[in-house]
Amino acid sequence: MSELNGDGNRVVASGRQLTWRDLPAADLPSPAAVLAATGLDALVAARQHAVHGTELVLSTPSRVDSELRDELADAGFTVVRLDDGDVTVVEKGRQRPAEPERLWLLTSGSTGRPKRVGHTLESLTTVRGAQEPRTWLCPYSPGTYAWWQVVTLSLTQPGQDLVVIEPSELDSWAEIASEHGVTAASGTPTFWRQAIYRDGEALARVPLRQVTLGGEPVDQAILDQLREIFPAARISWIYASSELGASIVVHDGRAGFPQEWLDRSAPDRPSISVDGDELVIRSPYHGAGLTGAVRTGDRVEIIDGRVHIVGRLNSDEINVGGSKISAGLVRHVLTAHPQVAWARVTSRKAPIVGRMVAAEVVLAPSADRAEVDEAALVQWCRDRLPDYGVPRRIRFLDEIPVKETLKSDV
Repeated sequence: MSELNGDGNRVVASGRQLTWRDLPAADLPSPAAVLAATGLDALVAARQHAVHGTELVLSTPSRVDSELRDELADAGFTVVRLDDGDVTVVEKGRQRPAEPERLWLLTSGSTGRPKRVGHTLESLTTVRGAQEPRTWLCPYSPGTYAWWQVVTLSLTQPGQDLVVIEPSELDSWAEIASEHGVTAASGTPTFWRQAIYRDGEALARVPLRQVTLGGEPVDQAILDQLREIFPAARISWIYASSELGASIVVHDGRAGFPQEWLDRSAPDRPSISVDGDELVIRSPYHGAGLTGAVRTGDRVEIIDGRVHIVGRLNSDEINVGGSKISAGLVRHVLTAHPQVAWARVTSRKAPIVGRMVAAEVVLAPSADRAEVDEAALVQWCRDRLPDYGVPRRIRFLDEIPVKETLKSDV
């Protein structure tokens, strides 16, 4: 049995307060694909792996459909549901020897069906230096890379308490965070936009000293809004993926990262480059079987000495009659409007030109709906974009759409 440096840290999950050391044990098979019913169950599985080296895939029941369950069983994982400590076998796995200390992550599936990426607790633990005491909020779906980043910090570092937010608590997470003295929180830009949209005053009452964003393109508008709410906090954004780990970390409050970071070489640090308009990374935190330079599939734009990650190559570029525009660029222009809380940019079929730019937006609660209409937003874009990049259709939504991964389809 291993002793964990964070075993004495406080964890709050599923209405309970205890320490990592006090978590109940679960009799898990190995290899196991654990479908955790609650955040507390997910923490139980994580500690079980950390202490016993159980080969583990961790997810939630909603993220693993019957086809994926069959794939996991065929790969040798016994699929089990963990619910309040009770282990129920859902599907028996093909018999094979376990691979001790192996952790598997399921990708988000943004490029197709989820696939498994192999890691270890060591490769997922990227924060190693001494840290000031913090209480971290973890709103992410169990088993995702971002979830493991927060969880490994609390598991391995003393003084890093953890408050886990269940999906049913996302509407009221700011009140929960205030109650438990959360001082650091990590979330996607959509997560932060949604919190500001729902109750900016409740959010401002959370005593945050560290605000972290990742998982989606990060634009200046959301960074500026968070700076206004938390003027004393360090605001960071992180580029990370299941395949490559945490590769880019920026603390200066500006969207993008400095162009001079490209093609730098330093021992034990990721190397970042751009090929055409695609981000390419070599990382010491990569998943099992990945070596050398990895093409990320993420599109970048270099603007005023900053490298901006704007979206996926296969979905970001819109061709309007032979002229190409970045959907991410249009989205950034829309979210820069002071009355826009969120935007999504897509394309639609159009006569003559083939495709045209379209958008969906959610206005800020304080917006004057009579003043900020479709025509006003089209003019805002026309003043800042070439004509072929101006949305020809803008639809207004009442709520910011968000998936279980805390992302929008952007």
